[in-house]
Amino acid sequence: MEELHDVQLTEIKPLLTGQNGSNLQDFDCQEHDVETSHGVLHVTMRGVARGNRPTILTFHDIGLNHKSCFNSLFNYEDMQEVTQHFSVLHVDAPGQQENAAVFPTGYQYPNMDELAEMLPSVLTQLQVKSVIGIGVGAGACILTKLALTQPSLVEGLVLINIDPCAKGWVDWAASKLSGWTSNLVDIIMAHHFSTDELTENKEIIQTYRLHISQDIPQENLAMFYNSYDSRTELQMERPVLGLNENTVHTLRCPALLVVGDTSPAVDAVVSMADCGGLPQVVQPGKLAEAFKYFVQGMGYMPTAGMTRLVRSRTHSASSVGSTEGVRNRGATNPLPEGAASLPARPSSFETEDLRPVCSS
Repeated sequence: MEELHDVQLTEIKPLLTGQNGSNLQDFDCQEHDVETSHGVLHVTMRGVARGNRPTILTFHDIGLNHKSCFNSLFNYEDMQEVTQHFSVLHVDAPGQQENAAVFPTGYQYPNMDELAEMLPSVLTQLQVKSVIGIGVGAGACILTKLALTQPSLVEGLVLINIDPCAKGWVDWAASKLSGWTSNLVDIIMAHHFSTDELTENKEIIQTYRLHISQDIPQENLAMFYNSYDSRTELQMERPVLGLNENTVHTLRCPALLVVGDTSPAVDAVVSMADCGGLPQVVQPGKLAEAFKYFVQGMGYMPTAGMTRLVRSRTHSASSVGSTEGVRNRGATNPLPEGAASLPARPSSFETEDLRPVCSS
């Protein structure tokens, strides 16, 4: 593994209003309700799947849908070059999409394994041969389960705020206690945001509290939350070169882990500086840059131009005529601070607070 390096990136954070107002990704989109063995999935396809390259597959977190989770990222200017090269397939968990009907009494919501099992049917019906997954929280767990059970379908994974562990006894007791003293919206807000964010970042907190409480049927939301809350641990082992790397149960694709440095999920992943519980919303530029380099490392978009952040950093470095404060990240896999690129066969999800870039 190469030496770890730390690079500071400066970015102006976009306003939520601007990012969620005019949605570029709403153009050239087709919505589908796809029947699967575990029920119907509502999906939105942008562009047409191309046989020679994967489709970007997104899956959102609890309390969100594909628009509230990913619009800020996919509407960001630097992601437009990416979407010119790839079709995008957004998946909404059952009952979480806009204008979803309330599930009837007695409806059995799919568990996390079943949600992952629904995806191959969707890909087959939409003629998608392989994907690069981008998942957040619950969606990250679902896409990881897909990659573990159907490795031929998944070429790469971007996992934001993933917790690979099942809920332990202490967590279970704490969640039961909070369930007695808090409503569902408060519980989900605490899942997305740290205590500091809840008290300091008034604009984004108000925006997402209203969305969680008003835009998704609360009965449906509770079912998705309970499905995630009852998740099982991601069964992955550490491969040992020369011993079990071909037989061990682990991911067979590159994976990029992302988490905000004040996110509640930070202890389970790594950190992205100057960011909270929704990195794809408050720092879409950093994530867009990381994703562009990630797919370049997979052999796609070799001629892609520099992002606005890279151009700004390059200009700043050349204008002062010094490399002070900017360390060489290596030419093979440059990523922004806080983004960790795992090897093609990642062994496990590290729990260390790895602020620098980690590249294979």
